[in-house]
Amino acid sequence: MEWTHIDLKKKTWFLPNTKNGSARTIPLLTRAIAVLEKQKTKPLNITGRIFPIKPDSITQAFVRCCKAAKIDDLHFHDLRHEATSRFFELGLNMIEVASITGHKDLKMLKRYTHLRAEDLAAKLG
Repeated sequence: MEWTHIDLKKKTWFLPNTKNGSARTIPLLTRAIAVLEKQKTKPLNITGRIFPIKPDSITQAFVRCCKAAKIDDLHFHDLRHEATSRFFELGLNMIEVASITGHKDLKMLKRYTHLRAEDLAAKLG
């Protein structure tokens, strides 16, 4: 995550290199903007990255947190499944969710979506 890819006014993050090979711009939550604003007051690191840490450090911290919380068989990538499902629960439609997650194929988007039956029941009344 680099400052050159963040537009705080538009509340967006440009992702030039993605898993599916297509660059895209995604919206940022208000909470993310608040974190970025706070980070902006810190001295810039030499690489231009917003958070001067190595990607592997995030993975290691995630593993340590899972161990501390006694959570077995949870992987960092599982968070993508969770986020996809929660976007739908927020009321976003398939096209909106796909534009955030980067899914080009609705079949794959469906694979990442795990809606809770109790939430669907509440919608049905």
